[in-house]
Amino acid sequence: MVESGGKQYKVTEGQTLDVDHLNVEDGSTVELDRVLFFSDGQNDVIGKPVVEGAKVVAKAEGSGMGEKVRGLRFKAKSRAHTRVGGRAVFTRLKIESIVAPK
Repeated sequence: MVESGGKQYKVTEGQTLDVDHLNVEDGSTVELDRVLFFSDGQNDVIGKPVVEGAKVVAKAEGSGMGEKVRGLRFKAKSRAHTRVGGRAVFTRLKIESIVAPK
């Protein structure tokens, strides 16, 4: 379990993951060091708040935009309304390895 952009993700090696936009170039290596939980199948390590010495190494595969999110603000009685919305930018990561804690 790793944290990026205030969100938690369960990751495995070889997995492709979309996280909030990171300011990195395509093809560069990214190290996510906020590992909250580590398990190798036999031993479980829970971080307090993070697991010391553990990290996730990933490769940036590019960025993109998610689906458009639409909303509507409406004020009763005056019938005033405003449409709001936007598209979140994400970075696609390919998990290469998970480094175990010492």
